Amino acid sequence: MPRPYILAETNWKAVKNTSYDLAILPWGATEAHNYHLPYATDNYEADAIAATAARIAWEQGRKVLVLPTVPFGVNTGQSDIPFCLNIYPSTQMAILRDIAEVVSRSGIKKLLVFNSHGGNDFKQIIREVGAQVPDVWISTCFWFKALDGKQYFEQPGDHADETETSLLLHLHPELVLPLNEAGEGKARTSKISALREGWAWAERRWTQVTDDTGVGNPQHASAEKGQRFFEDLTKKMAAFLIEIADVDTQHLYE
Repeated sequence: MPRPYILAETNWKAVKNTSYDLAILPWGATEAHNYHLPYATDNYEADAIAATAARIAWEQGRKVLVLPTVPFGVNTGQSDIPFCLNIYPSTQMAILRDIAEVVSRSGIKKLLVFNSHGGNDFKQIIREVGAQVPDVWISTCFWFKALDGKQYFEQPGDHADETETSLLLHLHPELVLPLNEAGEGKARTSKISALREGWAWAERRWTQVTDDTGVGNPQHASAEKGQRFFEDLTKKMAAFLIEIADVDTQHLYE
């Protein structure tokens, strides 16, 4: 049966008779993920996490609607890696503005940008789009930071690591190569102290940081770890969706 909270699966008969509380726009990327994970890892994660969280929220009476995942992210730091499909932040802003206008015309006044890629940064984009489409309240989240990875994994990293490898072993094991074919995911650290300490920032040139495109050792990954993490993560994400669906955006603060 079509899932009524997934726009790609539902139909006009259902849509025209439903008043939605919240639209969810998953946003991923298409990029190399070490030697063993597929290029679309971020998109598979976005699809599954957003859909499961939306199902939980829907089953609790909230009319949430997951839009199709945007499969392209900001990958300017990976420009020398073949087929890392980069789009610029200005392109992201144009896409988000267009989608926000459609969401507004469709009668939904809340939009969540559900981020699944570390290179995407929507804060400034949302400021501008929010001013251009003021009747839609726009928020963003990055699921990768929602839970403390140290509670689930031995060596969490930040790209194609134990976390992402465990998730893909749970969600799409058929797409994961044997771990003995994966690189170590060893990352070099910056020579600039402020960057190492985290109070300054510069884009990382990915091939200078890592030899295999991974950042984080995937060797301890397992489907069992991925399942536990996924279940806890989607419950937390669902609670977030429910809060957004219920809140009066004209009275957000206590």
